[in-house]
Amino acid sequence: MSQFFNAFELGPTVERGPAAVAPEVFRGIYAMPAFVTVETSDLKASTAFWTRGLGFIELFGIPGQIVHLRRWAFQDVLLVAANADSATESAATTAARAAMSVSFSCVLEQLDGIVAACRDLVAGSATEPCDTPWGTRDVEIMTPERVRVVCTAPLPFDPEGQVAHDLAAVGIFAPDTPSGGDNGAHG
Repeated sequence: MSQFFNAFELGPTVERGPAAVAPEVFRGIYAMPAFVTVETSDLKASTAFWTRGLGFIELFGIPGQIVHLRRWAFQDVLLVAANADSATESAATTAARAAMSVSFSCVLEQLDGIVAACRDLVAGSATEPCDTPWGTRDVEIMTPERVRVVCTAPLPFDPEGQVAHDLAAVGIFAPDTPSGGDNGAHG
């Protein structure tokens, strides 16, 4: 017996062929199960290309640092400003940089096992877990193909804590709070 089953009805393109209609751009705030991070030396030009060329919207941004783009649900791209020092980095540093970066959601209890397994396979391939300003604990893994994989697990959320205040400062409010507005329950 196979462990697989027909789940085509789960995707946004259940209907196939000429009769298929693209879903609306999804503007909700959710914990992203996976997303791509793209480093750019020109946030404005990159944002224009992704929005006008590829049909993404700018969900939000922090000027000069990051632009969060979205197309359909679970099609998220983070454009991040390139390191200012990248123009003067050595050839060895450039060669060691990731070819691309992708992030996958995990739970806290998985992180240590992921680090250990990756290090067993390739020494030095995984960082120690690190807490982020946006309320996750992340580990970074560099694969043999030079793909930077970030495994990111949400930390407990305090709607009155520093992370909530920092997110509110850029217009992202916790659900079920007075300022949460349209970020509350839907459906």
